[in-house]
Amino acid sequence: MISITEKTLQDLQFPTVLETISDICNTDIGKDKALKITPFRDKESLMQALMQTSEYVSSFQNNNAIPNHGFDTINHEIKFLAIEDSFLEVGSFRKIATLSATVNFLLNFLKKFEDYYPNLNARASEVELTKEIITLVDAIVDKYGEIKDNASPELLNIRRDINLVRGKVNQSFGVALTQYNSLGYLDDIKESFVQNRRVLAVLAMYRRKVKGTILGSSKTGSIAYIEPEATLRYSRELSNLEYEEKEEITRILKQLSNTIRPFLPLLIQYQDFLSDIDVIAAKAKYADRINGIMPTITEERRLYFRDAFHPILYLNNKQKKEITHPQTIELSQENRIIVISGPNAGGKTISLKTVGLLQLMLQSGMLIPVHERSETFLFDRILTDIGDNQSIENHLSTYSYRLKNMNYFLKKCNRKTMFLIDEFGTGSDPELGGALAEIFLEEFYHREAFGIITTHYSNLKILANELPFATNANMLFDEKSLEPMYKLVLGQAGSSFTFEVALKNGIPFSLINRAKKKIEVGKVRFDKTIATLQKERSKMEKTSQTLKEEETKAREEGKKMETINVKIKQKLESYQELYDSNQKTIYIGQKIEDIAEKYFNNKNKKDLIGEFLKIIEIENSKRKKASPKEVKAIIEKKKEIIAEVTVQVEEIRKEKKEKKLKPIIEKPKPILKVGDRVRMTDGKAVGSIDSIEKNKATVNYGVFTSKVSLDELELVEAVKKK
Repeated sequence: MISITEKTLQDLQFPTVLETISDICNTDIGKDKALKITPFRDKESLMQALMQTSEYVSSFQNNNAIPNHGFDTINHEIKFLAIEDSFLEVGSFRKIATLSATVNFLLNFLKKFEDYYPNLNARASEVELTKEIITLVDAIVDKYGEIKDNASPELLNIRRDINLVRGKVNQSFGVALTQYNSLGYLDDIKESFVQNRRVLAVLAMYRRKVKGTILGSSKTGSIAYIEPEATLRYSRELSNLEYEEKEEITRILKQLSNTIRPFLPLLIQYQDFLSDIDVIAAKAKYADRINGIMPTITEERRLYFRDAFHPILYLNNKQKKEITHPQTIELSQENRIIVISGPNAGGKTISLKTVGLLQLMLQSGMLIPVHERSETFLFDRILTDIGDNQSIENHLSTYSYRLKNMNYFLKKCNRKTMFLIDEFGTGSDPELGGALAEIFLEEFYHREAFGIITTHYSNLKILANELPFATNANMLFDEKSLEPMYKLVLGQAGSSFTFEVALKNGIPFSLINRAKKKIEVGKVRFDKTIATLQKERSKMEKTSQTLKEEETKAREEGKKMETINVKIKQKLESYQELYDSNQKTIYIGQKIEDIAEKYFNNKNKKDLIGEFLKIIEIENSKRKKASPKEVKAIIEKKKEIIAEVTVQVEEIRKEKKEKKLKPIIEKPKPILKVGDRVRMTDGKAVGSIDSIEKNKATVNYGVFTSKVSLDELELVEAVKKK
């Protein structure tokens, strides 16, 4: 049985998430329900809730969007229907009918698209679909929320009589108005309304001359409001009829209330169903905002949150247009406990809260912002000790409170528990508190609980390193700026960078050295070693990131080259086809040339026609039948290739032309001297010049000499100057 305390919910800021979801809800009942969301107590209900939310999220992308499910709350109507002999006002019946119509439409929709929304339809199938309520209300109440004339025969007759009498009232009043206005007894406004009755605006001096009942006067007393005597009789009759109408309407409403009253449980069910859908919709919209998904939920004891975001931090940073750094955390049977260390403000607590809040949200039926390959299992308990929980009411110090909390942990902690402790062991003497914290950690470890703790204590870092199924972790820091990189790295403890951060914040170096002397050399060296390792890891992380970027670039370049190669291959194939076609045309042209020459010599038309037919038959035998569409496509393709080749040929011709026009600048020939080693331009044998006379040189090849023109010789090696 899953049981998670209110303290855990508060520690992990779960109410903040609920408030956001509540604000998204459209109805008041939905808002209240959202604020009361708690972790599910059984897996079956949880899985159904998660699937319902997931299905609603999918409706944002498909073409079968879930219809509007907003409604006016009918809590007042439900309350009155529960009281015997009570009756509802006419407007209440319109709300009930609208609610029923909304439910019916939604039920039909979910049934129609059951393949898309099986779990939502499963929830809908628990609700009865009936049009009887709508039919009963529509027979009495119109769409404007008024009682219909034909709601009963009696009401119909009364309203007919009312209309007749109103006609007589208006007629008699019109006669009196004309009469007294012609006599000049009326004020400029002529008429008015008093007590919802039509009256004449008579000047005070003539009030005794007008027959009727005075119903009031103006503020100044200059006008008397008189109902004419002729109208008075009809007004009384109208009042009686309106009273009868009111009585008949009351009777009809009582009758309708009694007819609707048996449907009270169904109406409660309808309202509950729509408010549930409202909450599911709100959870889906929230999931859409935070990019929430449903990770794989397994029976295997493994929690693997890849690229996990803290939802509250993510939305806040999104609003501020700031970056939120995701974390990847894994807990398994072989790695049950993670001890996170490192300097303050590096993101240790956020990493711890991220895991806890996401697991809590998931077990409450919400989708969470993690990578789709993430997975987890369900915990029976999530125990937390986060923040300074000094109790003023109970006069408990922070450390006393934490000890009390640890006692609770020891009672409840087992293999189905996840514990999250921030700044483990703080609040007391570091040596003593650290020793006790070490014992607690060992106890949680032996009970096979899953947990994440943050600490500055070296002994806890060492313990995590020694325990086979526990591991250290640290938050990466930039080794130069000492600024946090907000990235969790497993496998290595983190340095607190105490002295480095102090130096960065302007604390004199001399004071820092004095502080170092106050503590054990071993601790300083240990922290320094960790800091060095952390810096090296940071460098490796950066190098790794650079290599990944280079690898990505190489892949992209490879893809580009592959695309280019494919295009080149396609072009070569097209050019080959064009070349083959042109070669074929040249071959046929050569054949025709031979036939023409033969005909020129023998003038035999029969042979000429025979040779032509032979060529045509041979070529036609090679052709394949193609549809007009295919023929057109082939012609168009050929045109494109020819056009492309023409453009390229023109460019080549242009280049050749430009090369021809460019003057060829010859390098000046070296002046040959006696002793230079030379060879003839069209030969390979090398000799030396013995003498030069009249543009001719005597070249000594060792075995023989030869006289050669200087223009025919090229320099191999110039004689060295002494």
